Amino acid sequence: MTVIPNKKGGVAVSEEPCAVGVDFGTLSGRAVVVRVRDGAELASAEHVYAHAVLDRQLPDGTPLPPDWALQVPSDYLDVLRTAVPEALAHAGVAPEQVIGIGTDFTACTVLPVLADGTPLCELPEYTARPHAYVKLWRHHAAQGQAERINALAAELGEPWLERYGGKISSEWEFAKALQVLEEDPEIYHRTERWLEAADWIVWRLCGTYVRNACTAGYKGQYQDGAYPSPDHLAALHPDFAGFVTDKLDQPIGQLGDAAGRLTAEAAAWTGLPEGIAVCVGNVDAHVTAPAAAAVEPGQMVAIMGTSTCHVMSSDQQATVPGMCGVVDGGILPGLWGYEAGQSGVGDIFAWWVRTGFPAAYAERAAAAGQTPHEYLTALAAPQQVGEHGLLALDWHSGNRSVLVDHDLSGLIVGQTLATRPEDVYRALLEATAFGTRTIVDAFEAAAVPVKELIIAGGLTKNALLMQIYADVTRRPLSIIGSAQGPALGAAMHAAVAAGAYPDIRAAAQAMGKVERGVYLPDPDRAAAYERLYAEYRVLHDYFGRGANDVMHRLRRLRTETSV
Repeated sequence: MTVIPNKKGGVAVSEEPCAVGVDFGTLSGRAVVVRVRDGAELASAEHVYAHAVLDRQLPDGTPLPPDWALQVPSDYLDVLRTAVPEALAHAGVAPEQVIGIGTDFTACTVLPVLADGTPLCELPEYTARPHAYVKLWRHHAAQGQAERINALAAELGEPWLERYGGKISSEWEFAKALQVLEEDPEIYHRTERWLEAADWIVWRLCGTYVRNACTAGYKGQYQDGAYPSPDHLAALHPDFAGFVTDKLDQPIGQLGDAAGRLTAEAAAWTGLPEGIAVCVGNVDAHVTAPAAAAVEPGQMVAIMGTSTCHVMSSDQQATVPGMCGVVDGGILPGLWGYEAGQSGVGDIFAWWVRTGFPAAYAERAAAAGQTPHEYLTALAAPQQVGEHGLLALDWHSGNRSVLVDHDLSGLIVGQTLATRPEDVYRALLEATAFGTRTIVDAFEAAAVPVKELIIAGGLTKNALLMQIYADVTRRPLSIIGSAQGPALGAAMHAAVAAGAYPDIRAAAQAMGKVERGVYLPDPDRAAAYERLYAEYRVLHDYFGRGANDVMHRLRRLRTETSV
């Protein structure tokens, strides 16, 4: 448990109304106590999931195939039992001051449950069945199902397909559910509710199950009041025809609305008063936009962590190739909310530190009191653009935008016997910046202007990375003024749900935090990066658009040999 107390050392700093935001991330959950009047973050606490990510085996040792990523839902409840009371205690806030609680989650993170919300993995007969567990957002083993959904939708001329840039992702609700049906029919038929973890945790808090509008639109293909038709689903698999009506459909809760009131059981877990407002669930990236005061058209927020999600609202509705979706009111009421993203960013940097950080470097970093990331960054920072002679593709976790293909893989070109660990590290930093530039260019080409780039998430701590992004995108970078952007955004929505503000725009004006133009593009470096970016696009299209299908062939070979 990590606790960040308020500046008064735990002494009560206010008797004003507060809200609690809880951010459920990939490896941990964070709770923050926020003053409603001005968004001041009084304290936060973090609880690390006991089971982390299950990507090699289940808790009982049952092995998992490649590209799987599961979680254990009881880890989420432990966040409510530990992080929320700890944050409250260290904030110096009395429980009765809290008027509402809001939550956000990774997405698409889904789980099969019984009608009362019991996860199937908690049933004794299913503890060794992988499909009974939570499928984390980065579970990419449903790529085949996603491709079939896309091909059929294109063949039938399904109108919703263009709202997702022409392709849905293997990360989303329908592809993952179809994988369950085809690989473990017993689990599929035992499933009475197939739901987002974002909605499951709200259900646990208030006893009411409503689907949040954000995940329904972006991850559930819910457009213009409807899901894909039963005929479409039946063409994928006869038993899939009733998926929506039997397992998915539920009343839609709008962002910032109250889903219900905190139950006595949840009050005992959290130490919060029974009956306070529980906000409709939301997604970590989307809830961050108002926390960064990004409430106007054209303000793109990149939430950078293990992956990056790019969200933006616009008064223009258009089809952007490879976007993760455009949803009416998906981020802010009255505007079209766009989402794009990169499946791997911080995960890629962490991979290189795990596998490419030699013992001699580790000794020097320890002697200097630096983490491996800090040490490699310090070595890479003085380099001129292109000095390392490398170029990388940032597809180590597949490509979410704009290719929407999670069977793609990473690539590093230009290595020699003189290549050093810091050279590769910098090339990987640059590759993720090129990936973001590709996304921005796609929006601009579709006549959806990106007027400002605001960065949130843990990677804002790396000044070299931020400067590279400014130079590569040729845009000033603004930085969110909070280290807990999603949790702050969740608390802001809770304040709206409790009636403290009429809408999220008003809450953002009072509670949001952003520092404008922190990193400015350097003209000389930007020009040099333009040359590298042109080469990146050549590799991007050559390996990603079918000219050379070697990445898919290698993945098939790996899958065949792992059986």
